[in-house]
Amino acid sequence: MKVLIACEESQEVCKAFRNLGHEAYSCDVMPCSGGNPDWHIKADVLTQLNSGWDLMIAHPPCTHLSVSGARHFKKKIASGEQQEGIDFFMALINADIPMIAVENPICIMSSKYRKPDQIIQPYEHGHSVSKSTCLWLKGLPKLKPTKIVDKGEFKEWIDKNGKKKRQHLWYYNALRQKNTGALRSKTFPGIAKAMAEQWSNPVYCCFSCEHKTNNFLDNCGCHSELIKNTNKTPQTKKKN
Repeated sequence: MKVLIACEESQEVCKAFRNLGHEAYSCDVMPCSGGNPDWHIKADVLTQLNSGWDLMIAHPPCTHLSVSGARHFKKKIASGEQQEGIDFFMALINADIPMIAVENPICIMSSKYRKPDQIIQPYEHGHSVSKSTCLWLKGLPKLKPTKIVDKGEFKEWIDKNGKKKRQHLWYYNALRQKNTGALRSKTFPGIAKAMAEQWSNPVYCCFSCEHKTNNFLDNCGCHSELIKNTNKTPQTKKKN
């Protein structure tokens, strides 16, 4: 498959698909930090959407959308920054690409657009970390957990106003790094691997024909039972 990983400079998801033999490319306005510049398109991803992709996994910036920054919303609405974030998100989810997944933390798109198809956690894929990640899907099934582990450690402290604070330890530590934004937004390897493995295979709509579909819920009408094939050719009807 030809796969576009939008707004990714770490190449974590890109490499997971490459490991399975797909023609995957990360795309970001920043240079890649994943060590594979030949697999990276340094450009505005909106200029790359009409290049014949089979699948796009997008990670649009959450700076102006995440509810964790709600205290700044009034200013961002007035400046137009929040609307720019909304427009960018919608341009990605409405792209003319058969299979799309758009990822963001808990954010205003649940009301501005619609509720996400699912919310996943790193601890469902082998990482002892809690980080709610929303997925809006088109033509793709929900991700299934691959390795459920504990939810990770928390950091508790008293702030300068005497209030007790509690935060996930990984997030607490990431906030204190120079590249905090990149660290907090990077896809966990276990999630990237799950995306590549679960969203890689071609889909045939039923046992009775060879009609391919890019929508896991589609049916060509010749048979009611849907299948999610791996690498096998579907059975065809025998001629009388």
